[in-house]
Amino acid sequence: MSEPNPREELRRISRRSFLWAGAALIGTYGGFKFLAGRRHSDGLPWPLRRTLEFNEDIWTDAFSKTAMAPTFDPQQRTEARVNGPEGLDDHFDPTGWTLSLENAYGHDEPVVITLDEIKKMPRQEFTTQLCCVEGWSMIVTWAGVRFRDFAAKYMPGYRDSAADSRRPPDLAKIEELVRYVYMETPNGGYYVGLDMQSILHPQTLLCYEMNGQPLTLDHGAPLRLVIPVKYGYKNLKRIGLIRYTDEKPADFWAEQGYDWYAGL
Repeated sequence: MSEPNPREELRRISRRSFLWAGAALIGTYGGFKFLAGRRHSDGLPWPLRRTLEFNEDIWTDAFSKTAMAPTFDPQQRTEARVNGPEGLDDHFDPTGWTLSLENAYGHDEPVVITLDEIKKMPRQEFTTQLCCVEGWSMIVTWAGVRFRDFAAKYMPGYRDSAADSRRPPDLAKIEELVRYVYMETPNGGYYVGLDMQSILHPQTLLCYEMNGQPLTLDHGAPLRLVIPVKYGYKNLKRIGLIRYTDEKPADFWAEQGYDWYAGL
C-alpha cells in the first residue's frame, strides 16, 4: 500500500475548505438578501424585530424584583462619561424646570411637580455600574428617589374606567393598573418606553445627585432616570415628562433598530 502524498492531501483539504467557505459566503449573502427584502418593523427587518420581541418575552417572564444589580464600594467609582447628548439643549436653564406627570390617579390634567417636592420623598443612594450597549461601562454613585416611592405618592389611574374611583389604588397591584411608563426630555428630543415591573425595581431611581454632587447639565440635571437593570440608553437624562400608559410606548433607540426591552 503506497504512502499518501502530502502535497496531494494538502491540495484536497484546500479544495474542500475553499468549497465550504464559498458555500458559507453564498449562504450569508442569501441570508442578507432575504432580510433586506423583508418589510421593516421599528427600524429592523421583521424577522430580526420578532427575535428581539421573543427575547423580551423570555426576560420579562424571568425578571425578578428581588434580583439586584451588582453594587460597589464608592471608592471603586470610575471616571464619569457622558452617554449621549440626545434631547439635551445647550442653553437649558434648570432653575425653571418642572416635571409633568400624565395619567395620575385622581388628576384629569397633568400634575406639575418641582424638584423640591421630589426631594421631600425618601432619599436613596447606591453605587452601581452603567453599561453602554457600545461596550463601555462606568461605576457611579447615584442618589435620588426610588421610582416605586414616587409611584406610591403619584399612582397611575385605573385601567378599567368602571373601577371604583373613590378607592385609592394599591401599589402592590400597580401592574394591574397600567403596563408601561413613558418618559421624554423637556424638548421631546429623546424618549424611552419602559415596562412597569422594571421601573418598579428597588434600584430604579429618579436621580438628582451623581458622585456626591448635584447632577451637571451633561449628565441630565436637574433630574434623570437611573435604571441599573437596563442598558445605558434607557437611562434617560433630563426628564421633562412621565406618562403612565397601557399601550407600549415609543422609544428613541428602538425606532433606530435597537432592542426595546434592553435588559441586562
